[in-house]
Amino acid sequence: MEHNRYAYSPITDRKPLHLPGGAHVGLWVIPNIEHFLVGKPSTSITTATINCDPDVLNYAWRDFGVRVGVWRLMEVMEKHGIKGTVALNSDVCHQYPRIIEAGNALEWEWMGHGRNNSEMITGIDETEERSILSEVYSTISEHTGTQPRGWLGPALTETTITLDILAETGFDYVGDWVNDEQPYELTVKSGRLLSVPYSIEVNDIPAFIDRGWSAEQFYQTIVDQFDVLYEDGEVNGRIMAIALHPFLIGHGFRSKYLDKAFAYITGHDKVWLATGSQIADWYRGENETVDDNVARIKSEAETADPLGEKL
Repeated sequence: MEHNRYAYSPITDRKPLHLPGGAHVGLWVIPNIEHFLVGKPSTSITTATINCDPDVLNYAWRDFGVRVGVWRLMEVMEKHGIKGTVALNSDVCHQYPRIIEAGNALEWEWMGHGRNNSEMITGIDETEERSILSEVYSTISEHTGTQPRGWLGPALTETTITLDILAETGFDYVGDWVNDEQPYELTVKSGRLLSVPYSIEVNDIPAFIDRGWSAEQFYQTIVDQFDVLYEDGEVNGRIMAIALHPFLIGHGFRSKYLDKAFAYITGHDKVWLATGSQIADWYRGENETVDDNVARIKSEAETADPLGEKL
């Protein structure tokens, strides 16, 4: 796809990024807390019943996440001092307010994730898209008490103008563009929008559903990814995302290995446990400081006489 949303930037040519506290890796964990419509197919554990209406088997399998899985995930994350950045379907606010209450108590961050995960952000006109994004923004603001800053499209879907509408609506970072290990600014018509590294690789849906991995294999993937980023981050800071879905990772036989993975990561000294907004604020603060210094030096040079004295 040809686009003008960002310029090509090889990571080897960038100035090193310095994470807070001298950390090598900034870790953010993204629980995807979602609502699914009964009559529409979505992520499924089996194709045997997807054409049934209702598809009780797959719907109930997904429904485990909001009834049981999310509570187990909250316990595991709290144990290791990790605050979630929730990719939140706004329908969750109406359907499962107890989850919002618990997430607020844990000081989790909420970012927009569409109305539900049975409807994608694709094949719709501008008017409808603006209505959906505005509804998600206002619903999450009203029910959580905080305005969402981040956005993750359902199944990472977008139209060609989603980024512009997000910036206009009030969102200031997005996770859909899974092409980097550092944040970068996206080009939008007005305002600003940052890409914060999300992951489709360190993500339990592709791991368990598409690849058929065991929980132990997913644990090893998390650890291996962390080890390499931790080493690379000694020179140039890296962001690591772990994307989780409570209807998958919330089962006991999987959460056991997530617990082990978090213990491994938090056992290292140079790790920054962050939320999406904290990452966005750090990145912009670091780069704006550099930009301000460059502008100051340039201004001083322009106002100096040939002997180097300011005029």
